[in-house]
This record gives sequence, structure tokens and C-alpha cells, in this order.
Amino acid sequence: MSLFKEKPKTEREKVEERREEVLAKGRKFKYPMQYAKHKLIINTIIVALVAIILMVGAGWAMLYKLQDTGDMIYRVTQLIPVPVAEVDGEKVRYSDYLMIYRSNLLTAEQQGGQSGEGEDDVEVMRAQYRQAAMDLAVEYTYALKLAGEMGITVTDEEVDEAFDEHLRVGGVERSEEAFLKIVSDNFGMNKAEYRRMLYLTLIRAKVVQAVDNEASEAAGQVDQMLAENGGDLLAVADALGEVVIYEETGDLVDNMNVDGGRSTKAMSLEPGQVSEKFLSSNGDGYYYVKLNEKTDSQVNYASLKISFMTFDEQVLALYADGKVEVFINLELPEGDDERMQESQNLPEGQGTGEDAVSGGE
Repeated sequence: MSLFKEKPKTEREKVEERREEVLAKGRKFKYPMQYAKHKLIINTIIVALVAIILMVGAGWAMLYKLQDTGDMIYRVTQLIPVPVAEVDGEKVRYSDYLMIYRSNLLTAEQQGGQSGEGEDDVEVMRAQYRQAAMDLAVEYTYALKLAGEMGITVTDEEVDEAFDEHLRVGGVERSEEAFLKIVSDNFGMNKAEYRRMLYLTLIRAKVVQAVDNEASEAAGQVDQMLAENGGDLLAVADALGEVVIYEETGDLVDNMNVDGGRSTKAMSLEPGQVSEKFLSSNGDGYYYVKLNEKTDSQVNYASLKISFMTFDEQVLALYADGKVEVFINLELPEGDDERMQESQNLPEGQGTGEDAVSGGE
């Protein structure tokens, strides 16, 4: 039993309490949204989440199941850095893979329908392009990983310089507008995409050189032997065997011949002169060139090549060790495997992705 009795409410307090009850009921009719606002917010959030889940699901299906390579999905991958594979813990950008694949496929179509004649041939050839694009995207990504670990960089100025060199490829001065039209027509790239390809190519070339100590040692041997034998490339090739590759044009060729930059370098020499070591235009090795003869537009030369092997061996080891995981299916349906093997070699100039930065028209 309480020691204190509750004080009875006065008539005034009872009237105020009743008045507040009546006003509260009235407010529900006068301001209905005020009371339903929290429900509206919750419903909006639920609808938004469902929409996002549906969009993500549709995007995932288009990327990883249907493997759509169209313009819309390509632009989406450029905005959202989704992965298409993983190499040694580093994510391979889907946009890089699509950029290489779409460029190679368009180049084949521009070169006269080399993507095949029948529907089955087209699918086999496209499967080859998909695999080649994936291989190169993996290499670029691994090169980016090593570059970060080794402190190797490619500056905007270096990309600008490479871009300007491509404007003048073939000895023809082009405007940027005319050059970008060539790039768009032949490779399906805009300026930003072309610069991205240049950047990837340059970073890979730097990394390949940096990790290949054997190529550097071989170049040192070649330098010493050339100094001792008066620039006899064939004698060096005989002495070093498989370490180097010796080649001769045997006759005059165009000074803009597509040969890794050897004809262009030979054009800058005098007959009998041997060049210093220089990097091949596609970054796959060192060249030495000796000019035999030249005219105003043709050259006859001999060359030595020291191929880069270490980077390629490292990438193969990653595959062997299971450190490369691809998130999409690159295989053909069962029954097409033999046809894939028969057509394994891509048309010349295709499948590397680097033809898009070699200056071809």
C-alpha cells in the first residue's frame, strides 16, 4: 500500500488531457504524410535495393554468362572497374580485355572478313581472338603489378611522345584529327583508349627489359664482340648460337617496312655501319642492324636480335602454378575443339593487341 495517495486530477487537467487526445486524432487526418513518412522511406529504400540487385544481377549475367562485348557493356566496364580475371592476386580489368578483343576483331573485319566465312568459322575465329585478348590483358596486368613493385613508371609525357611518333608513322605528317579517324576506322578506338593501349604497351616494354638480365648480359657480349671483329654480325651469330637470331633482307626493302623498326634504323646509317642496341618496336627484344646499301626509299640490311624470354617464362609459370584465374568461359562448345586447333594461328598481325599501336593504317 502506497504511503502517498495519488493526487486527484483537477477538472482543468482533465479537460486539457481530453483536448490533447482530440487534437492528436485530428492531426492524423490533417497531416497524414507526417505519420506515413517513415513507411514511405522504408518502401523507397526497399524498391531501390531491389532495383540495384536486379541491375547488378543483369550486369553480372551480361558480363560473365552471356559475355556481351557490345558498346553499352564496354562503356559500363570503363566506368566500373570490374575484373575479368586475376593474375598473381592482381585484378585484370574487363575494359582492357574488351578493348583488345574489339580492336582485333574490327581489324580482321577491315582486312576483308578474316574472321571466317561460315557461321562456325566466325565463332572459331572469335574464340581465338577472345583467348588472345585475354592472354595479352593478363600480361599487361602482370606487367603493371611488377612495375609497381619495381618502381617503374610511364609518364604522360612519354605517352604523348609515343602518340606524336605514331602521327608521323610511314613518313607522313598527319593532323591529330586525321590520325584519330584512322584509329577509329581501323581499330575502333577513341583517343583515350588509344592512349591507354600506348600506356600498357610502354609499361610492359619497360618491365620486360628490367626483368631480363640474360638479355642484358647477351647484349653486353654482342657489344664486346662487335667492337673486336669490326661489326661482323654473322660472326657474332655463329659464336653465340641460339642466344641471338641473325637475319638478312637479301635485297632492298621499303624503308618503312614493318620489321620491328629495323628498316627505319637502317635508313639512318651509312653503308657498313652498325647501329647500337635498340628496342624493337613491339618490345619483344633488342636489335642490332648493319646497313649494306640504301636508296632514297629502300634499304638492304643484316640484323641480330636478342629476344626477351624471362617475362614470358614468368607468365607461363603463373599459369602452371594456378596463379591465373579467368572469370569467363573462353572455350568453344564441345565438338569445336578440333576446328579450334586447326585454326590456332591467327591471321598475320592479329591477336597481339599491339598492332593497334604499331602505326598501321
